[in-house]
Amino acid sequence: MAVLKKSYLVKKRNVLNEIRANGMTLQELRFLSIYLSKINPNDFSTRVVRFPINDFRAIMELGRINIDYLKNITDSLLSKIIHVPKERGGYRGVQLFKYCEVDVDDNDEWYIEFDAHDEALPLMFEFKDKYFSYQLWNALRLKSSNQLRMYEILKQYEKIGIRILSIEQLRDLLGIDKKEYKAYKDFRVRVLDSCQKALEKNTDITFMYEPYGKKGKGGKIQSLKFSIKKNTNYIDQLTLDKFIDQNRGFEDNSVQSEPEPYESRIQFLSDACDNEFTENEMTVLYNLMTECLPYEIIHDELKCYNYLMRKYNEMKMRNERTKIHNRFAYIKSIIGTE
Repeated sequence: MAVLKKSYLVKKRNVLNEIRANGMTLQELRFLSIYLSKINPNDFSTRVVRFPINDFRAIMELGRINIDYLKNITDSLLSKIIHVPKERGGYRGVQLFKYCEVDVDDNDEWYIEFDAHDEALPLMFEFKDKYFSYQLWNALRLKSSNQLRMYEILKQYEKIGIRILSIEQLRDLLGIDKKEYKAYKDFRVRVLDSCQKALEKNTDITFMYEPYGKKGKGGKIQSLKFSIKKNTNYIDQLTLDKFIDQNRGFEDNSVQSEPEPYESRIQFLSDACDNEFTENEMTVLYNLMTECLPYEIIHDELKCYNYLMRKYNEMKMRNERTKIHNRFAYIKSIIGTE
C-alpha cells in the first residue's frame, strides 16, 4: 500500500496524457493527479492508495458525507474508461480503477482506498521513457477541468517549448464536446484566454498562442501554435496538505447514515458551468433547482451536475445563434421552466 508522502511529484506517461478526458470533472482529474503523485511508478506494490475519509472529502470538495452520497462519488471514479488508440486506428477501452474500499481501521477511523485496474497498470507503472512530470501543487489552484488539462497538455512539451495542435485535436484532448464553443471567438475567450490567465497565475508555465498553417473556408483557423515558457511569477506553491486543510471546513472523520445539507455542492456544480458564475449566482441556481427538480436528481450529486451541464450547454448553443446578453438570467429562466 502506498505511503502518503509530504512531497508529491506526478509522473504521467505521454500516452495517458494524450487520451481524451471523457467528461471527467475538475475534482476527478485532480484526484487522478493526486493518485499518480502517491504511487511509485517503479513499484507495483504501491498501486493501492489509502486516504483518511476527511482528506478524500477535502480533495473532492465535498461537504459532510453519507454512505449513499459517497457511493455516487466513488462509482463515478470507478466507471472512468479511457480509450487507448491502436496502431491501425482502433482503440482499447481501459478502466482506470479496479476497486475502492470504504471502511473503519483498527483505530476506529474511516478511510477510503483505491487500487488501479490491472489493465491500467502499464499506463501508470514501469515506464522508462516517453513521460513527463510536474509538482502536484500546479494542479491544486486551477478552477476548471479545461485549465488542468491545458496545463498537462502543454507541460508535456515544456522542454521542446512549442506545441502545434489542430483545433480539433485540442478540443479532443480537453474533452470538449463538438457542440460546445463552435465559434472560434467563444473557444478563444472561454478556453484559450481563460486557461492562459489561470496558468500564468497558478502554475510553473506560461504560454502564448497564435494561428498556425493554412486557414480553412472563410478564413477559419484550423491549427494553433503554442509557445511554452517557464513561469516564476505564480502566486505560491500550494502543498497538498495545505490544500486539504483549506478545504476541510470542519473535522469529521465519520461517514453519516443520513443525508446532510448540500451547501458544499455549490463549488462542485460551478464546474458544470465552466466556473462562469459567482458563488452567490450558483447558490441562486442551486436553490432554484431544488424547487424545480425531482428528489432523485437533487439528492444525487452526479445527476445534479449532469443536469446543470446540459442546461449550460443548451444556453451556449442558443447563444451561437442569438447573442445572450445576460447569461445568468437566461440559464435561471430555462431551469425555472422545469
